[in-house]
Amino acid sequence: MNSERSNLSERRLLEAPGGRASGLVQAGRVFCEMIRGYRALHFVGPCVTIFGSARIEEGHPHYELARATGAALALEGFTVMTGGGPGIMEAALRGAKEAGGTTVGVGIDLPMEAGRNAYADNWVEFRYFFVRKVMLVKYSYGFITMPGGFGTLDEVFETATLIQTNKAPGFPLVLMGSEFWQPLLAFTRDTLVAEGAIDQADFDRFTVTDSPEDAAALIKRMAIEKFGVRYAERPRRRRWLLE
Repeated sequence: MNSERSNLSERRLLEAPGGRASGLVQAGRVFCEMIRGYRALHFVGPCVTIFGSARIEEGHPHYELARATGAALALEGFTVMTGGGPGIMEAALRGAKEAGGTTVGVGIDLPMEAGRNAYADNWVEFRYFFVRKVMLVKYSYGFITMPGGFGTLDEVFETATLIQTNKAPGFPLVLMGSEFWQPLLAFTRDTLVAEGAIDQADFDRFTVTDSPEDAAALIKRMAIEKFGVRYAERPRRRRWLLE
């Protein structure tokens, strides 16, 4: 995709209403992106999505934590899905690949995230942010959020809102990098819960850990016990999760 054209398309979608014909064309583009995503991702699961910053480089503790988390999920039989960019997204896919797992990159056409991630077995790129987010949520049985910026916060809180409002099943929401998340968790607990903006149960949906193995085990247990995912034997004596 051409990044400048992609940004122009999304800006036009969010502008004040134009002519009916332009609205129809925009709706058609969104529909085509949705169908393309469905076709590309229907058979890749069961997945776990990892959210996180595109700006964190190799060698940073958060990068290495994401890499270890991708590996732990792959060893439990999950396909690891990220937004397909650099930073945390690259690290998670890299870890999964190094552990012999399957990976998915759900890219967005941005200068900072341009090009296919080298560690993505399966790749699909989108023009519209909201279509990309649908795909990151639709095919996953759990969500792990690493440190990140506006985009990461948008993704984790939109996912939490979908679960809160019963628009999505109660999949695990894991925050990794506990020191990074403590100020936000304190605000959520001491202000949002205290003021009645959210319920205590909404806050309690988050699991905070710095252990990749614990995060992977939690998601595996809930996927099997609550959502009916099961193991099956496949060649080379590896165990793979089936939906």
